Amino acid sequence: MIWFEPRAVATLFASTCLALSTPASAKDMVIHVGRLIDGVSKTPRTSVSILIHNDRITSVEAGYVTPAGTEVIDLTKGTVLPGLIDAHDHITSEFDGGNPVVETVTRSAFDDGFVSVGAAWRTLQAGFTSVRDVGGNTDLVVAEKRAIARGVIPGPRLYVAGAPLGPTGGHGDPANGLESELTHPGWTDSLVDSPEAARRIVRTMHRQGVDLIKIMPSGGVLSIGDNPDEQLMADDEIKAVVDTAHSLGMKVAAHAHGTEAINKAVTLGVDSIEHGSFADAESYKLMKAHGTYLVPTLLVGDTAMKIAQAHPDQLNPSSAAKALKVGPVLIKNLGDAFKAGVKIAFGTDEGLAPHGDNGKEFA
Repeated sequence: MIWFEPRAVATLFASTCLALSTPASAKDMVIHVGRLIDGVSKTPRTSVSILIHNDRITSVEAGYVTPAGTEVIDLTKGTVLPGLIDAHDHITSEFDGGNPVVETVTRSAFDDGFVSVGAAWRTLQAGFTSVRDVGGNTDLVVAEKRAIARGVIPGPRLYVAGAPLGPTGGHGDPANGLESELTHPGWTDSLVDSPEAARRIVRTMHRQGVDLIKIMPSGGVLSIGDNPDEQLMADDEIKAVVDTAHSLGMKVAAHAHGTEAINKAVTLGVDSIEHGSFADAESYKLMKAHGTYLVPTLLVGDTAMKIAQAHPDQLNPSSAAKALKVGPVLIKNLGDAFKAGVKIAFGTDEGLAPHGDNGKEFA
């Protein structure tokens, strides 16, 4: 395995990233490359030219060729590889050491909007040209996706889920841990407590411009009062989300730690399991049978565990305890899933870890 420090990668192929993640320029381009790791060949290729037309690679040619009228990007002394993909990110949020419950009632989507511009830039500079965002303010993350696509701000291509869907009191309920009389007009918009609510919310979010749906069938780690081991969404609620999303051409990603939630979500047709911490042999058998991907998100588990060990005051007590329980099992889960033949996708679950550190997931 070839390991690159993310910021070193950015130095070598930032020009490539920008060429592939901003709207097409009027000029055709050719990139002269000293070494190319193409993801197909067993060894790096040397002295090649990458031809780009209308924002898409059209060919990779041996030697340094320069078709008439093309703009030349000289990376003959550098190493180039394809833009990387982070399949689990939260581009509109970033942990800064503050208490997450306090920030629930002190931060607005406008604050997150300014954070997200820098997060998108740092992610791109780390070599990630495509990102699947699986949880954030729906209007904000859809607007950011469109702004990047139009070239208003630089960033990776975004495929966005908007607000995650889950039950009252489950992982993703913004009111968790707060005094019961505190309310906010948007806090109940993504709560699913019946199949009818599931269908309505999925259709509404599709109208708003999301590309996929994220659900929370199990409890989580950083949320308060919910148990990662428990299945909190009912089967009929999960099925209603999946059926409605699939009917609209959207895939469904399921945050699931506990074995029961994993197995039920897979059986009911979700397309990916995020985290999958306590999956077992039966889980892997089901995932193989249904073609379900695992996105193991090792970086967030490691980051949360280290915060819980070194700075437990930055987390709520229940969250710190859950982080210490879940973090150590994620790597074993990935190994077991790989040996069982489960399809695996790379995802970091940033921003608990800083945006731009996505490449650390490889290690």
